[in-house]
Amino acid sequence: MKAVRLVTPGRPLELHEIPVPDPGSGDVRVRIHAAGICHSDAHYRAGVSPAGPLPLTLGHEVAGVVERCGPQVSRVRAGDRVCLHYLATCGACPWCAGGHEQFCATGQMIGKHRAGGFAEYIVLPAASVFPLPAEISFAHGAVLMCSSATALHALRKARLQPGESVAVFGLGGLGASAVQLARALGAAAVYAVDLNPAKLALAEKFGAIPVNARTADPVTIIRALTGGRGVDVALELIGLPLTMQQAVRVLGPLGRAALAGLTRQALAIQPYTELLGPEAEIIGVSDHLAREIPELLGLTLEGKLDLGPIVTRTVPLDAGAINGVLDELEKFGGAPRTVVAIVP
Repeated sequence: MKAVRLVTPGRPLELHEIPVPDPGSGDVRVRIHAAGICHSDAHYRAGVSPAGPLPLTLGHEVAGVVERCGPQVSRVRAGDRVCLHYLATCGACPWCAGGHEQFCATGQMIGKHRAGGFAEYIVLPAASVFPLPAEISFAHGAVLMCSSATALHALRKARLQPGESVAVFGLGGLGASAVQLARALGAAAVYAVDLNPAKLALAEKFGAIPVNARTADPVTIIRALTGGRGVDVALELIGLPLTMQQAVRVLGPLGRAALAGLTRQALAIQPYTELLGPEAEIIGVSDHLAREIPELLGLTLEGKLDLGPIVTRTVPLDAGAINGVLDELEKFGGAPRTVVAIVP
């Protein structure tokens, strides 16, 4: 089968011909129809976030059709449309049993620790495979599995309550979903921060108040719009120390900043004025949870999350095309979300 793989960090991905994987007794083999290209993939390619062992097929937003099941699998069967939770875990340790499988000691993320979705087939434990409703396309189902799922997890980690206000820093795939999900969860006001006018316009269509960080300091703008109070929740989805600082500084009393962007750089804050005085919180966001996927699919079916304006481009299973998208993402450009269309 064809697979686009990372061979050397800092170098372009390569197209390889490799064997089709066989499922184990509790595994499912999926014929991949769509795989989203995430900013994290650019981090893996660059070596900002180490991935391996190499060579490794990247891609962790995956949807397709079950082709073959192991003998112990009963939750899905051949021919089912599915989307894939990107973590393969043991399912038995205290972390898995407690619903925090991202901390499983033997857990592996597809496209980072084990073969991912920039390929024609993938094998995963059946517990990581979820039915994809016919009303949701493969492309949208794929993107739901990371950008939308992580946005929902960030809002849940930040304990967003109905009537609270939210600032979203970064309007790529995660941010565009986060704006909609915040509204769906009852946010009274959502402030969308970015440099890109097109992304700001899209966020405004989703009901957010656009804040152009290219023309003015977003903290100053949002504090003015909130009467000096600040917001209850801030999401940082970019991975820059500057925007992380802004996410903290825009908080009001008892505010919570959930940071999901990846960076190697240090974050500097003023402990008293920015954290201790207002009793604010900085919350780390890593991955998402399998138990959140049914809720996410339900919100999509209810029309509260629309990926149509977000997934605006497809590319083939081709190393040059995928590398081109990753080049754009490294510069914080490109479409909100691009999907590799593997089965037309």
